[in-house]
Amino acid sequence: MDTSFDMFIETEVPENQLIISRTDLNGVITYVNETFAEISGYEPEELVGKPHNIIRHPDMPRSAFKEMWETIQAGKTWRGYVKNLRKDRGYYWVYAEVSQVVKNGEVVEYKSIREPVSREKRIEMQRLYDRLRSEEEGTSRVVMYVANDNLEALEKYEL
Repeated sequence: MDTSFDMFIETEVPENQLIISRTDLNGVITYVNETFAEISGYEPEELVGKPHNIIRHPDMPRSAFKEMWETIQAGKTWRGYVKNLRKDRGYYWVYAEVSQVVKNGEVVEYKSIREPVSREKRIEMQRLYDRLRSEEEGTSRVVMYVANDNLEALEKYEL
């Protein structure tokens, strides 16, 4: 059970920066730019070779990623808003464009370019994703204050 404040700390993506990554066809990271590493709190070598979902925030509904995979596997560009999880358990929001990289007529990898999201859009998307997760997955994000002597008993309910 996470009882730290860290999960509530948001990192702002700078306006003049793009976050770039590439993955193999299974979603394993093959390249990250320095901005990606810096914003996510990882060193580049900690990310390369790992599944891209290493930064998947639990607030993201599964349906968003299902739609993304269906779109890019069909050869189209997926565009959407993503809340990502930092190494320190904080988070950051991005607008992402994910597409295929084709060489000699064959799909060889996927690339993703991400940019900052306005505060208003982050609030709108958080509300939408909370609703989608509740409706589709039957899960809700909660914050509560609990007596310290009850913490151990509550840990059995953690997913």
